[in-house]
Amino acid sequence: MTTIVLDAGHGGYDFGATFEGRREKDDVLALTLAVGQILSQNPDLNILYTREGDIYESPSQKAADANRAAADLFISIHRNSTPLPDSYSGVETLVYSDSGVAGLLARNIDRELENIGLANLGITERKNLTVLSRTNMPAVLLEIGYINTARDNTFFDQNFTAIAQAIANGIETTVSDL
Repeated sequence: MTTIVLDAGHGGYDFGATFEGRREKDDVLALTLAVGQILSQNPDLNILYTREGDIYESPSQKAADANRAAADLFISIHRNSTPLPDSYSGVETLVYSDSGVAGLLARNIDRELENIGLANLGITERKNLTVLSRTNMPAVLLEIGYINTARDNTFFDQNFTAIAQAIANGIETTVSDL
């Protein structure tokens, strides 16, 4: 049995990125739960969540929870943002190190998201992110489109189920390669 922790970024008083009334914490909670629902259909996967409602837990707490659960993979789901609206579009995946299982997981998810029409902005190493540096298992942080880019929000809303399925497919492909 493979244990996967799905982390809906932000939550509670931490809205994450916001734009014209849209809040990252809401988008990513809905998407994380949808991905989990798809993955839970696989009897070989044990799906755990860092949050299933609008609560705040610090990144350190999330990493510690995943470590206590002895999870095999950690996937944190977010939306990106930039200072200038409508200046970027696509998916970016952050990893502590672009190698091993984390790199494979990032590439598998990015490929699936690119196949449904999201621009693949690639993988970026970020050693200073707690959910990547303090987890004992391979971890990725997905930035699913830019919340302050109209095209990405339209794509997110119109292709929500396909996005959730693409993320789940990338995870399942990785698990099958372990």
